[in-house]
Amino acid sequence: MEAAYIKRKADGRIHIKSGSKGDQAVRWTIITLAVLTVVAFLFFNYAGLELGPAIKETAYNVKVMFLEPALNHFDLGEAIYQVGVTLGLAFLATIIGAIIAFFLALMAAANLAPVWVSRTVRVFVAIIRAVPTVLWVLIFAIAAGLGSEAAVLGMLFHSIAYLVKAFSEAFEEVDKGIFEALQSTGANWWHIIRSGVLPSTFTYLLSWVFLRFEINFGVAVAMGAAAGAGGIGFELFMASGFYFDLREVGFITYAILIIAVLLEVLSTRLKKRYLPAASN
Repeated sequence: MEAAYIKRKADGRIHIKSGSKGDQAVRWTIITLAVLTVVAFLFFNYAGLELGPAIKETAYNVKVMFLEPALNHFDLGEAIYQVGVTLGLAFLATIIGAIIAFFLALMAAANLAPVWVSRTVRVFVAIIRAVPTVLWVLIFAIAAGLGSEAAVLGMLFHSIAYLVKAFSEAFEEVDKGIFEALQSTGANWWHIIRSGVLPSTFTYLLSWVFLRFEINFGVAVAMGAAAGAGGIGFELFMASGFYFDLREVGFITYAILIIAVLLEVLSTRLKKRYLPAASN
């Protein structure tokens, strides 16, 4: 049954509309975005565009890229090494960020910290989170120079802000009865965290950490070229922008896709393994 909301007019009459106010807002948002999308296409510069040849050339490039992948400028061993470099960048930023974010999230959770502390931490991480990771990398590149250090620091900074929000929201969902039961036994604040909060939220924390790791892996690929961090991202940039080797671009794309799938499989298995322990 569709929801409805009632609106009283100035003359006292009652007007009933189907759908809640939230549904109306979502509907008008979608309509507005659709209209803006159509209008944007009308402002494109189509001068010199030949649609037929463009489609044929795009289809040929896609065929060469994905059906004829090959390595021409470095071997398989070097490719594996570069993938490892990219994974290492993402791993460092995620693990260090998760450790720091855990303690900050304890101060950001409204049910674990004073109100003024919680609001201060939330505002601080919201400001950090509002700045894209690429900009943080470029900011740190000014101090540390282009390279892996700037990439790790930029990803680390944004990862902390991202995970603080996720962790603190998970902490706030913990049943109040757990806190009351532990407090009645004389447990202090840290005992409550260790014996009540962590067992209840471990699975969620693990899920968020793996999600951020997958995000950082994608960012590390981009930063390999943008920040000179190396790794498979730099090789992708060279193959596409310097060598113009579509076959090598296809091979690197497949390598990145395989790593992403393996990370998802690993994440799923770990969640299935630790879910029973977390729920006990």
